[in-house]
Amino acid sequence: MKTRPINADKPHLWKADIAASVDRFNQWFMDCAPEVFRSTRVQTTEQVKAALVATNDLRTLSPATLKGNPGALPTLRMCTAPPLAVDRLVGLAGSSKNLVGRMEKGKLPTKMTATVLDTELTKICGILSRLLDRDIFPWLDNREGPTES
Repeated sequence: MKTRPINADKPHLWKADIAASVDRFNQWFMDCAPEVFRSTRVQTTEQVKAALVATNDLRTLSPATLKGNPGALPTLRMCTAPPLAVDRLVGLAGSSKNLVGRMEKGKLPTKMTATVLDTELTKICGILSRLLDRDIFPWLDNREGPTES
């Protein structure tokens, strides 16, 4: 027996439901979103700082760096132009989705051999290095550190 969603055949009733849903979201947004945004911004700022320190301001992207700091990967994906989604990085690098997924959680795979891990990380580093946003990080082209400006 096939069930039918409630009101699926009564679109004239949808407008009130949609308006109520929008009102409820707007109320949540005004009450909660600013605090959620601020706390997330603080956490994200710390993650970005850690990634920049670990990679010597993006000048040292290597398998060793990523092994020591797998949680830096989400920040590094956002440092590219254009920013890379997880699946796009996996596809471009031809790397293991499991590896990238684990790194997104700040971990490395437990059952990957060291040789395979180094090979996969080398591919990931190659894509990230090639796509790093030189407009935002101009020091990458002159091989010097960032300046105050």
